[in-house]
Amino acid sequence: MTVLPKVAIIGTGGTISGVGKDRLDFYEYGTSGRFMKVDELIGLVPELAQVAEIVPVLYKNVASTQLNPPIWLELLDLIHRTAAADPTLAGIVVTHGTATLEETAYFLNLTVKTPIPVVVVGAMRPSSALGADGGLNLLNAVRVAACPATRGMGVTVVLNDEINAARDVTKTSNYRVQTFVSRDFGILGYADADTVKYYRKPIRLGAPDTEFDVLGMTDLPRVDIIPAYAGADAALIEAAVKAGAKGIISDGFPSGSPAPAQDGALKEAVNAGVAVIQASRAGSGRVIDDKVSLRKAGFVAADTLTPQKARILLMLALTVSAETGEIRRIFDTY
Repeated sequence: MTVLPKVAIIGTGGTISGVGKDRLDFYEYGTSGRFMKVDELIGLVPELAQVAEIVPVLYKNVASTQLNPPIWLELLDLIHRTAAADPTLAGIVVTHGTATLEETAYFLNLTVKTPIPVVVVGAMRPSSALGADGGLNLLNAVRVAACPATRGMGVTVVLNDEINAARDVTKTSNYRVQTFVSRDFGILGYADADTVKYYRKPIRLGAPDTEFDVLGMTDLPRVDIIPAYAGADAALIEAAVKAGAKGIISDGFPSGSPAPAQDGALKEAVNAGVAVIQASRAGSGRVIDDKVSLRKAGFVAADTLTPQKARILLMLALTVSAETGEIRRIFDTY
């Protein structure tokens, strides 16, 4: 008799569990429909029983726009408790809405301490819709979580038969099923019908080998993202500092610079003890750690991280140190 691997599925809600008013409800289900609990979602995919022994874990049942750092910390604790409660688990899958999926996945990639794979999965169409993609995405996520080769890959994201690294993946389209893309570095591998196959491995540190220990925390330091745009002034930066921001992500012009009127305010923020990370709104490519402009101003380059990922790393970095050199080391490492 074949012994199947055991995989826990933690439900948080999102489109993958959404139920609309009919099969043509592709976008109004968030307000007019409902979100299924994870055991209901599992029940829609009986094929899961062919690939793993499934352990449902109820958590949230909401749109991912409602998730925030306190909820991330709760979810992290739940993942650790789930893994500790059953040493026979081969992996853990987290179902999630796609709006903030990449943020939750990257947070988990920086904080999860269990060696078993953690896979985050979502869907672009609700479960009730014609051509719903959630069922196959969930099945593939379970297969990836159960695959021994997934160990050591950090937290991964699985949609559309593709496996992406949590650090690199981002949502690139509002409605297309091929929306999650790792622009600069590409996918890690495929979850095809016959096998789970990997072609590369992330080099940047990720779960479970990170330095961030947030056990027992209920929130993270406040970090705000300030966009650069033609004619932007210092008002949003000054407001963020006044609101108590410990860090600011400058979502700068390509290839990484604030608007001229923002530059002075950001330097003043640094002088006031606020960490400033210079990112780019381009969505691809490095922000160079320029020793003449960025370092002289006391800013830290975001490297290839999107502004939303840079925010997560800075929040965690600030739990380790507020010193610019240490923050720069952390951004060079992760």
